[in-house]
Amino acid sequence: MIRQAAVLLLALAVMAPAQASAVAALREFLAQTKSARGEFTQQVTRGSAQAAPPSSGTFFFERPGKFRWIYAKPYEQVLVADGERLYLYDRDLNQVTVKKMSAALPASPASILFGGNEFERDFVIAEAGTRDGIAWLTATPRARDAQFERIEIGFRDGAPVAMVLADSFGQVSRLVFSRFERNPRLEAQLFRFVPPAGADVLEER
Repeated sequence: MIRQAAVLLLALAVMAPAQASAVAALREFLAQTKSARGEFTQQVTRGSAQAAPPSSGTFFFERPGKFRWIYAKPYEQVLVADGERLYLYDRDLNQVTVKKMSAALPASPASILFGGNEFERDFVIAEAGTRDGIAWLTATPRARDAQFERIEIGFRDGAPVAMVLADSFGQVSRLVFSRFERNPRLEAQLFRFVPPAGADVLEER
């Protein structure tokens, strides 16, 4: 379960209008968006087979470096970043994994959306054309040891509509975004995490 959450963490998207190029739309989004919230569905496959049950939930973020990603179905998991640490909580296992943001975020899909504007430092960005009214770009990590081989991000009408993450384990995660709201006023409490009583806390250095 933590594995699927980690895919998302090292995982997430970016958005902007299909009329412009996807790369220009990404830059515009980063310049104009400080916070957002919405809903998502996620499907993970390996080859032609389903690797995990479909999942869904909600997300919130505040740039740079803060987000809350909530898996509501089929398993309850929460990822919270407070700008310094990332917390991955699995309710069924009653387990919290804690990572330093400096280790978890760089060269990951999350760094494009939640980090600063230096995404081209860590990724080679290329236009990937338009399909079904969605403008796509491909982000390829510059680091040879990156956990993702490629990231595809789709934009339409100024909102995120889809993202594809192909990892180095042969799995492909496909996310669809809906009810995206740009620059809402978000409570600071969303980006704080207190481990539940009795939870097993594992802190990675």
